[in-house]
Amino acid sequence: MSDGNVGMSSSSNSPDQDAASNPRGFDLERLEQELAEAEASLSYSAELPEAELAQPLQPNLSTAAPLMMVETAFLSSTASLLWLVSYYLSIGPWMRILFPVPIALVYLRWGNRAAWMSAVVCGLLLSVLMGPYLSLLFFVPYALLGVQLGAMWRRRAPWLTSISLGTLIASFGFFLRMALLSLFLGEDLWSYLTNRITDLIQWGLSKLIDWGLLGLGDLGEINLTTVQIVTLAVVLCSDFIYLFTVHLAAWLLLERLGNPIPNPPRWVQVLMDEQK
Repeated sequence: MSDGNVGMSSSSNSPDQDAASNPRGFDLERLEQELAEAEASLSYSAELPEAELAQPLQPNLSTAAPLMMVETAFLSSTASLLWLVSYYLSIGPWMRILFPVPIALVYLRWGNRAAWMSAVVCGLLLSVLMGPYLSLLFFVPYALLGVQLGAMWRRRAPWLTSISLGTLIASFGFFLRMALLSLFLGEDLWSYLTNRITDLIQWGLSKLIDWGLLGLGDLGEINLTTVQIVTLAVVLCSDFIYLFTVHLAAWLLLERLGNPIPNPPRWVQVLMDEQK
């Protein structure tokens, strides 16, 4: 009886004891559950979902923007320095190969906006150092070529496409230079160039006559239209060869910098492997 009374008294007093220990009526189980959920939300889970693992890491914008500005300024000054040194020191025509490469590298690393910013900065810097005329001669075609080549290389376009478009831009720059020089000098340099091409054609015809492949009557059949077509073909051919050398130099250089351009045609790779 005493034991039963003790059991009954302990069971009957348990709600009172709970009320005494929890005077405000808190639900302890619910509170513990909420604390567990809060700890789970604040804790780091080492197992990421597959969708998050598949996504590339986004660059930190706080560091990407200053880095882009520094590289753009550095490569712009490099392109301007190449033009300035080549013009004043006359080191050699081979430096023309490197003129559009720094701006193209800016496009490969940071995109369209940074490449145009680099081209404009080169124009402004050379305008201060060398004057507006020489600055314009660099901007057209070399700065434009840098943007165009960077766009083609970033889109992994084949060499023939990028070389063909670059040839048109380089030829436009050549004729712009001819027009500006003719304006400043007060002479028609296009007529001078066509006269030199006429002399070249006549020399070639005289050689063919000496070899017996043509008659003497063919020597005087050169008209102005033929000379201008040959002149245009010579300009396009020289610019095509120039763009090919630019691609070759960029293929060998930019791969070592971590920004490779599309691979050349197979026959170019075979020739380069034979040289090695």
